[in-house]
Amino acid sequence: MTAIVAVHGVGHHAPGHSPEEIVTARSATWAREVATGLGVSPDQVRLTYAYYAHHLHRNRPVSQNAYDLEQLEREYPEAVQEIARWVESLDKSLDLGLPSVRAQGRLTVPLRQLISVIAEQLSLDGRLTRAFIAMFFRDVSLYLRDHAGPARIAAREEVAATIASTGARVVIAHSLGSVVTYEALHAHPELEVELLLTLGSPLALPHGVFDRLTPAPVDRAGQRPAGVRRWVNLCDHGDIVAIPRPLKQHFPSVDLDLTDSIAPFDFHSAAPYLRSAAVASTLAPFLGTK
Repeated sequence: MTAIVAVHGVGHHAPGHSPEEIVTARSATWAREVATGLGVSPDQVRLTYAYYAHHLHRNRPVSQNAYDLEQLEREYPEAVQEIARWVESLDKSLDLGLPSVRAQGRLTVPLRQLISVIAEQLSLDGRLTRAFIAMFFRDVSLYLRDHAGPARIAAREEVAATIASTGARVVIAHSLGSVVTYEALHAHPELEVELLLTLGSPLALPHGVFDRLTPAPVDRAGQRPAGVRRWVNLCDHGDIVAIPRPLKQHFPSVDLDLTDSIAPFDFHSAAPYLRSAAVASTLAPFLGTK
């Protein structure tokens, strides 16, 4: 069966464990999720987990508490405006009818209140949504804040090295992992990938992601990495970071851009995506299971 590399998204840093331990454990976990969707046994899925989060968190203190919005504001004040822009994009994409959240470059309401309103509008748990948004924008800031930063380079080189060493022809990239993978494949055009499958991707998120990509979009359009033969994108209807939609409008070389109901109350986690029928049907022709 064709080898797969799976690239994780935000919130996957595991301090206290070696990268080798994490790769071994999570490769098995992600293979099991993919196998469930395909209806095969996990030993039929040759999947390697590309772990890069340790590069983003190197030399940072290990927090014993859940990350929160107040901590995000203290550590990454620039993220506040990125959240404001995200809210505007979310409102436009999902037609939430939110009031204006910015005036003269400043938030009109506190972050905590703003995210709580969004959670209520979308029938989401407010506490979990606030924690997720804080974690998401923290990890995005850690990766994208510096075009030539050592953490950014190390993360994408880790992903490229995993693809090269496994000989994988299929790459599944979730969340922020789709951004790291996009840049890694552009940096290494010699890597040939038959299928790039992006899940819950924020690649088109204006300002915070899209306008900070390397290489930069050309004429407001992102480019397919040279070695990618087919690119399929999938997002859940309720995924609040996979915006604006459709992704193909901003990355015209995406071959298939799908929106589906993956997990109504678990809008962005990797596991529901990995075991979904949409992922299974996309992977099957490349894995020899159909």
